[in-house]
Amino acid sequence: MNPLRQEHLLVPEWPAPARVRALSTTRQGGISEPPFTSLNLADHVADALADVTENRRRLAMLAGYPREPAWLQQVHGNRVVAAETVYEPVAADAAWTRQPGYPCVVMTADCLPVLLCDQAGTVVAAAHAGWRGLANGVIAATVKHLKVPPSQLLTWLGPAIGPSAFEVGAEVREAFLLLDADYTGCFQPSPAGRWLADLYGLARRQLTGLGVTAIYGGDFCTFGDSARFFSYRRESRTGRMASLIWLA
Repeated sequence: MNPLRQEHLLVPEWPAPARVRALSTTRQGGISEPPFTSLNLADHVADALADVTENRRRLAMLAGYPREPAWLQQVHGNRVVAAETVYEPVAADAAWTRQPGYPCVVMTADCLPVLLCDQAGTVVAAAHAGWRGLANGVIAATVKHLKVPPSQLLTWLGPAIGPSAFEVGAEVREAFLLLDADYTGCFQPSPAGRWLADLYGLARRQLTGLGVTAIYGGDFCTFGDSARFFSYRRESRTGRMASLIWLA
């Protein structure tokens, strides 16, 4: 297996302060065997635990964070926890911190990872935002915990399933339209008589509605790029990427 290298990682292109460190992994650079080839970072998908442990070690060595990230047991909800309080996986879908050296992390394989920081570099957060999380208000809950004016926040939208690939039933569309009729623009009819949902569009609408206007990223598609990304919708039994953010 090839060693994990810098080119296997995605680094947000955003004007974050220098002390804010952030990255998202791809599926490349690890040792996991098929169908988890190769940098699977999840220990809950039936991959060999020794391989996951080695993959996490490789990531830590390359990224250079000083302690283990705040791995979460993601449940598609809106609970937000302080990264420095996480010593073992807890049921939550977002983490935040003002403490240097505590990486916030979410794992995804089609759902949307949302990284946030403030312009002054005093607080960071990571949120796991699939359609259920978005409908349950995980972004709003995360922004609330940061306790800074939303206009001072920067946001990066990491690798997720794209709007041309995420086919959903009418019940998903209705769940959002019950929240806000303006979400209708984030859904397009699919050839199969269902709906194509735009996770990036839904997240952007929620962020701007909260007053967050500095939004970056959002131009990936995990489903369509099998060389770089895991996709649960494409493969079902597959690994997970990680998106991390911390203060140096």
